[in-house]
Amino acid sequence: MRTVIFDLDGTLADTSGDLLAAANHCFRHMGHGDVLVHTEDAGVALRGGRMMLTHGLKRVGAYDDATVQTYYPMLLEAYAKDIDTHTHFYPGALGAVEELRSAGYGVGICTNKPEALAHQLLTKLGVRDQFASLVGADTLPVRKPDPEPLREAARRAGGHPDLCVLIGDSDTDRNTARAAGVPSVLVTFGPSGEDMAALEPEALLHHFDDLPDVVAQLIGVAA
Repeated sequence: MRTVIFDLDGTLADTSGDLLAAANHCFRHMGHGDVLVHTEDAGVALRGGRMMLTHGLKRVGAYDDATVQTYYPMLLEAYAKDIDTHTHFYPGALGAVEELRSAGYGVGICTNKPEALAHQLLTKLGVRDQFASLVGADTLPVRKPDPEPLREAARRAGGHPDLCVLIGDSDTDRNTARAAGVPSVLVTFGPSGEDMAALEPEALLHHFDDLPDVVAQLIGVAA
């Protein structure tokens, strides 16, 4: 079976608002107030919790790795308590997922979000059952850009690892697909969308309405 594997944060959904709120919870606890702002830092948020803590601490001149490691569990706890207040799917995302499933593709997720948090978010948003696989940052001993999480997501979705495509929004996703020897499609509608062309993916995606045709061109029709 051919499979379409999605990154989550910044690809299927804009999760930046809730991630930034969790990071600012930590910064308030440190006495710095709300350090990160959505207009400037949405792209940082989509790079993960440790990146947000690092970026914010450097902004206030208080960075050290020990502080990042100390506050990372607090960030995860705060995020888990308020994980879907501001999160929304990008226009057309769920329609494209359903169209791909109806066409016979296996559909899954490969994310560097911890698996339990990814499962919690998708469940709260009511869409967990639409994805045949979910591989997170801690599902395997390795994470993206190692190719094995992508391959495992394809297997768990019922497909062959060599017959998949990764839909993402970052150099991490591009490098993961390249390491796996499969094509990548990078979305241009996220906070870092203008940078995606320079990564030279096999395709750029400007709207999810176009994804089924792009997938068929890259890996063939499902049946």
